[in-house]
Amino acid sequence: MVRRKKQSKVSNVRHLITKLNPRSPITEQYKTIRTNLQFSSVDGDLKTMLVTSSGPSEGKSSTTANLAIVFAQQGKKVLLIDADMRKPTLHYTFRMDNRRGLSSVLVGESILEESASSSDVEGLDLLSCGPIPPNPSELLGSRAMENMIGRAKEEYDIILFDTPPVLAVTDAQILANICDGAVMVVRSNQTENDAAIKAKELLEVGNAKLLGVVLNDREQNKAHYYYYGN
Repeated sequence: MVRRKKQSKVSNVRHLITKLNPRSPITEQYKTIRTNLQFSSVDGDLKTMLVTSSGPSEGKSSTTANLAIVFAQQGKKVLLIDADMRKPTLHYTFRMDNRRGLSSVLVGESILEESASSSDVEGLDLLSCGPIPPNPSELLGSRAMENMIGRAKEEYDIILFDTPPVLAVTDAQILANICDGAVMVVRSNQTENDAAIKAKELLEVGNAKLLGVVLNDREQNKAHYYYYGN
């Protein structure tokens, strides 16, 4: 992903470029990622994917939300799940209620159909984190999680998980073991090579199928977008 030279202040409120401007060059890059992901699984079923990073603030949550939108814009029925039950952000991004969500489903307080919400993007449903539990790793690796994914697969074409950073906690590794693929986000001029390599190794230990790496926040080269500008 490229960035504008003037960066905005860090905030919980995200402006999703793929929703606000479906014809922008950045949106086209998300569509390219979507296409590459689909090509990466020509011989296999790719219904569940997690997006993670080696560390915090590398752009994984924005990448996950924008990918979910471009999949929905393609006509897919998409469920975006906030599986970061330590620092959830999905409810901020889409300005939704978080009193019920993934954690509620996993502890049996509600069911997926009750906790998932429609978004203002056609075809995209959202499942926020819900109340933050004391034991996220145990919940993500539970039989209840497998059952919920199985139920979601019956209703959705694509299920995307936003997960915590790999080097911080084991949550992404646990989910990688039950997802069809994983995508790692690295931020230009921030992510250390050693950290990215270590994160990849940990995902492989979790039996992840690493589908690719998204380079985020690369400085924009205007000439590159000459043919795509307004």
